[in-house]
Amino acid sequence: MFPLYDENPTRTTPYITYGLIGMNVLIFLHELQLSNEQLNQFLQLYAVIPEQLTTNFTGEWTTLFTSQFLHGGWWHLISNMLFLFVFGNNIEDKLGHFKYITYYLICGAFAALCQWFISMNSGIPSLGASGAIFGILGGYIIAFPQSRVVTLIFLGIFVTTVRIPALFLIGLYFIQNLISGFASLQAAANMSVETGGIAYWAHIGGFVAGVVLAPFLGLHRREY
Repeated sequence: MFPLYDENPTRTTPYITYGLIGMNVLIFLHELQLSNEQLNQFLQLYAVIPEQLTTNFTGEWTTLFTSQFLHGGWWHLISNMLFLFVFGNNIEDKLGHFKYITYYLICGAFAALCQWFISMNSGIPSLGASGAIFGILGGYIIAFPQSRVVTLIFLGIFVTTVRIPALFLIGLYFIQNLISGFASLQAAANMSVETGGIAYWAHIGGFVAGVVLAPFLGLHRREY
């Protein structure tokens, strides 16, 4: 299922959301211009490398934020930016521009910490905007649980769109990641070789941070 747009009007232009999308795209295009060696050096500097964060937190903590603007491929980038485009504007509208970007970055940093906690000694870079965006999703179900989201659904060879309540759609995404997160822990316990993959615990951590922070920022208030 892929969200296309929500039926939730906004009162302001989401400049920060557009800016975040633009920055992520530009940085990814920069990544594409790098050689393999240059890209590896770039990720060593700006992605979260769990073992480095473990041994030198004071020197590496900034990667909790810079890693949020890096992506590992076109699909990684496009899927993240689609979710940010669909759900970010309403949260920005409700919080205001400054509180919104603060909320976004804090959720993303907490998400990166959660993934780090799961794999403190890993040398595999952890990167992407997914954790911050899951924080936005967490805030969205607090602020707009009954809002309908027009969603593209693939049913075998058939493709259709349906209007799904945000609470159900986002709740389903969270449950899927929760199941996959625990499955990844089991898989890691059974493997002797360290491998990369989807950072499910970053998604889970970002979502939890978004839900927990939402009431403190007034996202639970029904203003309109």
